[in-house]
Amino acid sequence: MRRRLNVLMLIMFATAASGQTGGAAAHSQATLRVGLWTLWHDKAVTVSAAPGATGPGSTAMVRWCEECAPVPLREATQIRAADSRLVLPGDRRAAAAWISGVAKLEAHGESITMQYPLRISARNGELVLAVTLPVESYVERVVASESGAADGPESLKALAIVVRSFALHERHGHADYDVCDSTHCQLLHWGGTFDRHAAAHAATLATAGESLWFNGQRAAAWFNQNCGGRTATAEEVWPAARASGEALRQPMPWLVSRADPYCTAKGAREWSTSVSLSDLTAALAAAGLVRPGWTTLAVARRGESGRAVMLQAGSTSISAEDFRLAVGRAMGWGKILSTWFEVSRQGGGFVFHGRGSGHGVGLCQAGAAAMSALGRDSARIIEQYFPGATVADEATGSAWQALPAQGFAVETLTPGDDVFLPQIGQALGEAESRSGLQPAGAITVRAFRSTPAFRDATLAPGWVAAFTEGNFIATQPFSTLASRKLLGPVLRWWTGRPRRARRFGCVRDSLRCGMVRRRAI
Repeated sequence: MRRRLNVLMLIMFATAASGQTGGAAAHSQATLRVGLWTLWHDKAVTVSAAPGATGPGSTAMVRWCEECAPVPLREATQIRAADSRLVLPGDRRAAAAWISGVAKLEAHGESITMQYPLRISARNGELVLAVTLPVESYVERVVASESGAADGPESLKALAIVVRSFALHERHGHADYDVCDSTHCQLLHWGGTFDRHAAAHAATLATAGESLWFNGQRAAAWFNQNCGGRTATAEEVWPAARASGEALRQPMPWLVSRADPYCTAKGAREWSTSVSLSDLTAALAAAGLVRPGWTTLAVARRGESGRAVMLQAGSTSISAEDFRLAVGRAMGWGKILSTWFEVSRQGGGFVFHGRGSGHGVGLCQAGAAAMSALGRDSARIIEQYFPGATVADEATGSAWQALPAQGFAVETLTPGDDVFLPQIGQALGEAESRSGLQPAGAITVRAFRSTPAFRDATLAPGWVAAFTEGNFIATQPFSTLASRKLLGPVLRWWTGRPRRARRFGCVRDSLRCGMVRRRAI
């Protein structure tokens, strides 16, 4: 009976919320399929139930066919690849395996615990592992993996917006998943603890659901480590780059080449390296770019930013970016850091003198970190690296509106939400009065436009009315809470200085409400 009541509560809350927003037409993509261990090309993996996993849905389950009922994963099982089939213990064969719950994966000497749905298949004698992650969990992991100690809160917010836009606004050429976990897409570390986790979590939460737009259309976005003092256009690096849905080679006006004084405020990053002719020959041949036998190498054409666009290796013209990637794959990514270089012959090889690190397109992480240190906010950072583009809600293209309030900030996508300001102010004032505590910083209350949008952004269940973390309070639509007489009670649960998330549950008009902490990744 209790389970049935909880289900009824969930349905009632979801129905009430969706009635305020026009239903699922404005619902954005909630998950991404992410390639796991894509650089390892594993031929075998061992899966088992994670020791000590408890709680609902934690039991590791496996299906050996798409129509099969899931069964508990009771013992460690090795799965091997054979052409396009999986080989299971006892020489059984399967097209794929679907794993849910909390499972332990072991391969190439590495072990991780995975709590998200995993599909294992085979292609060309190698395993293909695809994890289904909530979009916001993916963004948080990438920001933690790609950021560094120099990043500040605002540069991390800008990075989170770019990471989300890159993942959702472009096709990345993978047949079995949406994005991979390597720098081919965006680097994502799966195991261990991140030094940057807390900061990445805060930046992702503060920008949840936000992406880059240009003239009312979703805009592609990239980031690089260090632009060397000037950003590059997408066409310089990828001549066939185009905005989604537009004609091939269509320019992207928000990705211009422009000077970046923030990146070079403490001096430009310059580098030099020597590479032997034999090593370069092997690298270019392995990449299928140039056949052996060439002996000369020169920059044939440069782009607007000064970066090499085309190289001449003997009688063969090759893309400078393809050259950089070929050398990186063969000799490591520390050899040719960017395509902004001069090259000259020296002895039995070539000497490269260059500046910057990475392709130079879009957000420069070094420049963004410098801007954050100077007090520039994420909006100014986005304006610097994507001129003319705006940050908006991924599902609707609408920008978050800041409502005028005294002593706190209110953000909403819904016109007319200013009518709730007096009630919000009264509730927060009562919370301070009752607790006797004062906030350590400004309070931000962000109202999501629907239950699905709130759930996707916060990873909270749909029956939860709101949650708080630090001085940030996220809620379901104000109108939904107000119609259920919950807006005041929910906000009054804030205690003035919440060092941890508060939880509460209640039944009011057959509706359960609660405030929970966002689930950790």
